Amino acid sequence: MKVLKFGGTSVGTAERMRAVAGLIQAPTEPRIVVLSAMSGTTNALVNIAKLLYEGDTTAGSLQIEVLRQHYHIVARELLPEEPVAAEGLKLVDESFKSIFGLTRQPLSAAGEKVILAQGELLSTRLFHLYLTRIRGEQAVLLPALEFMRLDADEEPDAAYIHEHLAEQLAQHPDTELFITQGYICRNVNGGIDNLKRGGSDYSASLIGAAAGASEIQIWTDIDGLHNNDPRVVPGTYPIRELSFDEAAELAYFGAKILHPSSVLPAREHGIPVRLLNTMQPEAPGTLISAHTGDEAIKAVAAKDGLTAIRIKSSRMLLAYGFLRSIFDVFERFRTPIDMVTTSEVAVSLTIDDASHLPDILEALRRFGTVEVDTDLSIVCLVGNLVQEHHGAAGQVFDTLRDVPLRMISYGGSPNNISILINTADKQRALLALNEGLFRRATVTP
Repeated sequence: MKVLKFGGTSVGTAERMRAVAGLIQAPTEPRIVVLSAMSGTTNALVNIAKLLYEGDTTAGSLQIEVLRQHYHIVARELLPEEPVAAEGLKLVDESFKSIFGLTRQPLSAAGEKVILAQGELLSTRLFHLYLTRIRGEQAVLLPALEFMRLDADEEPDAAYIHEHLAEQLAQHPDTELFITQGYICRNVNGGIDNLKRGGSDYSASLIGAAAGASEIQIWTDIDGLHNNDPRVVPGTYPIRELSFDEAAELAYFGAKILHPSSVLPAREHGIPVRLLNTMQPEAPGTLISAHTGDEAIKAVAAKDGLTAIRIKSSRMLLAYGFLRSIFDVFERFRTPIDMVTTSEVAVSLTIDDASHLPDILEALRRFGTVEVDTDLSIVCLVGNLVQEHHGAAGQVFDTLRDVPLRMISYGGSPNNISILINTADKQRALLALNEGLFRRATVTP
């Protein structure tokens, strides 16, 4: 069994869906194909939900109709034969009927989840209809809402997913091609929910783990994880092999091609993950597995939107329990911490979610003086940093000698050096690292 996930760009048009149909052909092995919503759809649905939540049903209904007409065009292009086109249009209208039904009353959080689920339901239903009615292939549409579920902590319920996916697959013992939705699931109460933005990667990894897949493939519009940010640095190149830990670090610290959570189920079950390019399917992409190479630093990623908080207190000296008390504040407000550095009289840390910042600062002031800095970025350097003879840290700091460094985290992970800088210095830092570490970019702004 292989699991193949295709993102929104990969299924963004009727033409792209036809190309994906060609990529999933493999008559000798069973496959589960996981689809995202067509590109742009989730953003449109988020905007519709926002308008309805604000009570602007007129504007919301207009946007619903615009999106419905767009899907009519897609359905007619994908399904050119009139009887099949009529089926496709009926499927489209069923989804939009459920959205229009939510305009009659104030939109609840549960109603918003129903709206957001329609993107994946539309893409998979139309794609399945194309496969079976136009191409004449044997394929089964697996409803993700029948086996994907969150537990009481709003985390994927792995045992439930394994049991109920197995039940779904057992109903079709002779089928080798299954189509299902990414991103969407049910919550512990049975209501429609989702795995948050980018969650289709996570869906694919959870499904791969539950099905005991031999490989999980993530198909996007770029040929694997690159050694640096191609949006900022010219001349980047794809990394051919990464370990699970290295990939997880890159995904968390800014590599947009992969959802940060998606590596975890695959790593736990030892299932390799391959990142491939639908626009260039012959490219080898990036293989993520338990293996790591000898390269000291393989890649650089950057994460924006960081806030740094420094707590200074003379009471901290030799006071056991002080750090625990600080961390309890962030746990209370459900705010993850990215970096931490300490001295005898101060703790500095960073967060990427400032939604509870005023409450956090108020709680921290009872420990000492609190200072805050914003508009910061973390630059993360990932590789095999276990072997001290690499001298990787010295090389990095020498390369960044002209860039002001706000915080440094080294030694907490054998795969990561993290550096906090002003966001205004990010491009200069990434270009300098590319030149100093990879010898690929030579132009400085």
